[in-house]
Amino acid sequence: MTLLVLTATVQAVYYVLTGIWPILSIDTFQRVTGPKTDLWLVKMIGALFAVIGLTIGVAVLYADIDRTVAVLAISCAVAVIIVDVWYVSRRVISRVYLLDALAEVFLLIGWSLGLFLAG
Repeated sequence: MTLLVLTATVQAVYYVLTGIWPILSIDTFQRVTGPKTDLWLVKMIGALFAVIGLTIGVAVLYADIDRTVAVLAISCAVAVIIVDVWYVSRRVISRVYLLDALAEVFLLIGWSLGLFLAG
């Protein structure tokens, strides 16, 4: 398994699991991440993350990790880092989101090295 395939697989699983979590159990999600006001929006974002993860996972399954999938995966990771750090620094969301930002940084490193090694 190449680093690119490993990174894509990890991101796919991470996004699907964290995406469905608030849908399946909003109470446990809020216990970890803090209270939310618009639960429908939390669930919508979760659904979108699950779909992104599913899309990356299908690319892995069919050995078709092309530029489009890489752009989707990398841009999502960058967006999550920006949102997590921005809103934690303004004390809008819990500091636990910095762990998510860190996970996204590792995904970016994996994508960068994986794409570099793939040529």
